[in-house]
Amino acid sequence: MTPSPLAPRLPLPALMALALGLAGCAVSRPPASVDARPPAQWQSPRPQPATAAAPLPHGGQVASLATWWRQWNDPLLSDLIDAAQQASPTLAAARSRVVQARAARVGAQAQRAPTVDASVSVARTDTEPPLPPRTVAQAGLQAAWEIDLFGAGRAGQDAAQARLDAAGAGWHAARVSVAAETASAYLGWRTCERQRAVAEQDAASRTETARLVQLSAEAGFTAPATAALARASAAEAAARLRQQRAQCDAQLQALAALTAIEAGPLRQRLAQPPDRASADAAQARFTVPAVPAQTLAQRPDIFEAEQAVAAAAADVGGAEASRFPRLTLLGSVAGGRVRTAGVDTEAQTWSFGPLALTLPVFDAGRRAANVEAARARYEDAVAQYRARVRQAAREVEEALIALDSARGRSADARTAAEGYRTSFVATETRHRNGLASLVELEDARRTLLAAETALVGLERELHEAWISLYRAAGGGWQRGDATPGTSAPASTASVN
Repeated sequence: MTPSPLAPRLPLPALMALALGLAGCAVSRPPASVDARPPAQWQSPRPQPATAAAPLPHGGQVASLATWWRQWNDPLLSDLIDAAQQASPTLAAARSRVVQARAARVGAQAQRAPTVDASVSVARTDTEPPLPPRTVAQAGLQAAWEIDLFGAGRAGQDAAQARLDAAGAGWHAARVSVAAETASAYLGWRTCERQRAVAEQDAASRTETARLVQLSAEAGFTAPATAALARASAAEAAARLRQQRAQCDAQLQALAALTAIEAGPLRQRLAQPPDRASADAAQARFTVPAVPAQTLAQRPDIFEAEQAVAAAAADVGGAEASRFPRLTLLGSVAGGRVRTAGVDTEAQTWSFGPLALTLPVFDAGRRAANVEAARARYEDAVAQYRARVRQAAREVEEALIALDSARGRSADARTAAEGYRTSFVATETRHRNGLASLVELEDARRTLLAAETALVGLERELHEAWISLYRAAGGGWQRGDATPGTSAPASTASVN
């Protein structure tokens, strides 16, 4: 059964008085913001004393985290991040969602405004004599306006605005994610190249040892089994080197796909090594004694979840408002001309009304079910928001733990590599003088290779920890930052 209109039964003044009385009866909504209970302080171990300088790689200023990549003193990294953001399908999809949300907001705003339609018609009629043919032309405007008595239109507009804000934050979150992914891929390739250099040095050393041992065996001074061991060691090193080169080539292809730069030109651009001294000096300024809990408020994904809660709350209000009466006002203005037997007759008409009040009587529980579903979506949005805050806190804590661990092991790993290299050089000298066996030399070589590989891997781990912390801290996003299509367009330089 459809709602029954009561406008024909009540005079206009009575309906107007009833409308004014109902206008103040807007329905209530659930809270648009909820408490997520973030941690009061971080519990992760601090790599530096509490009196150390900067609490974050951005020097304590969240806004300057956006330029954090420049502290690596590697212009190529910034260029690659720019290229990846321009080519990213994830970023393009996020931009599309912003456009869709903006259009939805315009539609929600338009629902609260009157609608005006224009119509034009011309008709030619001919009847049997003695009536002459007749031409009728009409033009008019029809207007309709649904008065927002209980806030349904306002709720829809608020929900659309919240979803637009959430989509904008999602676009910024996508930019941060692409920047971090690109930096990780680029630094991963650099690390792979350093490991390849270690493997090349190891392979060259083993090949030279095998050559000298083979000459000694041919002269009868070394047993054939020892020469076979040296050849096996050299072959093992050559296979390891080929495997390392393949891994580096694969990482180069991944970086090329991420940035949409062809592998050939990209390899040429990567051939120039970064300024290691400047990079080390920049890392020396990175200290993390603590990260304030307020940093979580600078994460775009958390703001996106907040706006999802606000939109869900507005949806509940809209669903509740649909259970109450609706008041619509109609009106029209029209003009016409009738031409009969060469005589023109003009007429103008206008109407105000009807002012119609529609009361929902029976809908088999549909509106009540919509309210229940909206409240369930609101509870889900609240749960997702609180879970997002907990996940964000976990990501910051894990990044600090990884950073503390990598920094704490760096000095020991460097000392170990230097010590094992000294031992290997001494063993190699003793072997050439016949004072050490090939087995001792190979054992020292394997130990040195493992230590140098671990040192390079530890540097990669340290870089990954910084990238994770950058991502966990929001990537330099701030509430109110511009999104695509706004008056203050965001530059790609804001996250590189």
